[in-house]
Amino acid sequence: MRPATATATAVTTLIGVGAAAAAAGRLAADAALRTPQDRALPAEPRLSVHATAPGRVTLSRCLASLRPGVYGLEGPGVHAVVGPVIDGGSETADTVVRRLDRVTYGTLAPGTKARLTPQVYVGDPRSALGIDHADVDIPGELGASPAWFVPGPRPTWVITVHGLGTGREHPMNVLGFLNRHQFAVLDISYRGDTGAPANPDGLGHLGASEWRDLDAAIRYAVRYGAERVVLHGWSTGAAMALHAAVGSGMRDRISGLILDSPVLDWEATLGALAAARRTPAFLLPLAVRAAQGRTGTNGDRLRAAADPRALTVPTLVFHGPGDRVAPWRRSVELADGQPSLVDLRTVAGAPHGAMWNADPAAYEESMRRFLTPLM
Repeated sequence: MRPATATATAVTTLIGVGAAAAAAGRLAADAALRTPQDRALPAEPRLSVHATAPGRVTLSRCLASLRPGVYGLEGPGVHAVVGPVIDGGSETADTVVRRLDRVTYGTLAPGTKARLTPQVYVGDPRSALGIDHADVDIPGELGASPAWFVPGPRPTWVITVHGLGTGREHPMNVLGFLNRHQFAVLDISYRGDTGAPANPDGLGHLGASEWRDLDAAIRYAVRYGAERVVLHGWSTGAAMALHAAVGSGMRDRISGLILDSPVLDWEATLGALAAARRTPAFLLPLAVRAAQGRTGTNGDRLRAAADPRALTVPTLVFHGPGDRVAPWRRSVELADGQPSLVDLRTVAGAPHGAMWNADPAAYEESMRRFLTPLM
């Protein structure tokens, strides 16, 4: 009986270990799929504020704090906007000095812990940019979701769709440009956002279900005068745009896509989010499977939407190899598979969702060239 007893004990132990690993995988999946809105992604390192002076802030030195461009700097109770690194700005081996454009709210003090974020503006279009807008509600299958509508005389509207870790404020980075070029803009929220209906399971689906709220926004735009729409999405918002371009009943009204840091690989992004929350590597496959079970989705639908053969409209993609959340190689494959429709603008040194931040002028010039024939 001793061998049988030992075997039974070993099997019981393995079952226990397997159950514990599966439970840990579910917890990791939930953590990855509950990315809070308006909070920097966990992949971004926390920086320490060492000192401030008029027009400058000294931060701990790392690859993130040395990035080129303009970023929000966000911490508990504080939001500021920092510009490029100041050469010869009294930096040390452990610090870097960046231009401090403004403190939106709160106080930057030595010892403050903060993360860089692509969200530069806080508030609404009127308070942040001085642009008149209307607060509107877009009816969807789960209820109404709030949106900002900025009117413009052109028959082509731009619908902007934020992504992971941000809200409607993030697309305001390009709102000034779009307003100057007289586009009507509908800046939407969707299920899971503040003020919008919750996902029934309380989890984000990386665009797999959220895209139906974008579909509702397209219908809203057409109902109120848009002849055509361009979808501009960041991160999971870009994935939503691809889903809509393939699955929307109004896809014939979509004249173009602008995709910033698009999530084109469901499993890879989920794994990256789980890893950023310190999930052990051996649990990542379990986290992916658990997420598929919890949400009832998998990557098949996204792969179909991101298939270059499915594209039928001009598409401008901003992405770069520095993105640790959505693999850049998938954007390269998209562009290589449909070179007549896809223009990939590779952006070096920018994290997920921050392609505009790395070089706003170059980003907006690419947008201008892309949008001119679609006006």
